[in-house]
This record gives sequence, C-alpha cells and structure tokens, in this order.
Amino acid sequence: MEGIQMVEEGQKAPDFTLPTGTGETMSLADFRGKPVVLYFYPRDNTPGCTKEACGFRDLHEAFSEVGAVILGVSTDSPSSHKKFAEKYQLPFPLLSDEDAAVSTAYGVYKEKTRYGKKSMGIERTTFLIDGDGVIRKIYPRVKVEGHMEQVLEDVRHLSNG
Repeated sequence: MEGIQMVEEGQKAPDFTLPTGTGETMSLADFRGKPVVLYFYPRDNTPGCTKEACGFRDLHEAFSEVGAVILGVSTDSPSSHKKFAEKYQLPFPLLSDEDAAVSTAYGVYKEKTRYGKKSMGIERTTFLIDGDGVIRKIYPRVKVEGHMEQVLEDVRHLSNG
C-alpha cells in the first residue's frame, strides 16, 4: 500500500456516499454551498478520538453559526458510530467507511506501527472543504489539543474570505 497519494489543497475533494450511524447515507455533494470540516479518525471510543469528537461537539454551535458542517469518518461500523454518538451526544454525523475506500481516496489510510506491530489504519487528518467542494486546508497527523479551535478559526476566515 505504499505510494498512496494524499489529495492536495486546491484540488476538488473526492465525492463519496457513506452510511451514517443513524442508518441513512450522506454524500459530500449534499453539502455543496457550505464549508465542510471532514475529519478522519482511527476508532470510536478510543481516548484521542473521543477527545476530538467531544471537542468538535463542544464547538458545534460556533461551526453552525458560520454555516459549516462537521463530518467524522472512520472505518467503524454504523452501529458502532450510533453508540459512540449517543454516548457522547455528538450532534454531527459519523460516517462509516468500513472498506476504507474513502479514507484511501483521501490518502489517510496508511500503514501504521503501534507497539512494533504494523497494521493498516486511518491517520488522524482533517480536511477543510469550501462550498464549491475544493479542499482549502489539510491538517495532517492531527494532535487533538487545540485542533478544533484552529479549524474553527480557519472556517471563519474562509467564510469571510
């Protein structure tokens, strides 16, 4: 799986249709005209992912005020997403990319080494996509601390831009 190319800023974001934890499907194209914060995360109910999801939850109203939509994506099942979203009262959709096709299209599904073991998984990455579907900013290898606030600030600049 070497040589997977991540999409780049200024490129059209790859469209997709994925199931949510509530049983419906959503496409990136559904949100044309609005900025989209598309964040890829490794797993439901893990410490970093929970902290990130709750951070976006806590700022959800501020993102909504500037017209932005937040979408979380991982390879977890829709039922896992449903439980995770209910447990933490997440007000935004979590999309299930079980075959990692979307994560691969965005270049965030990579070989990772943890405790000396290699495995394939999502590298925590956020994409800021404008209302025309163009990637305006990529946040690779996200460190959760302060990340959501930075993204919100960038969305505000995009909305005022």
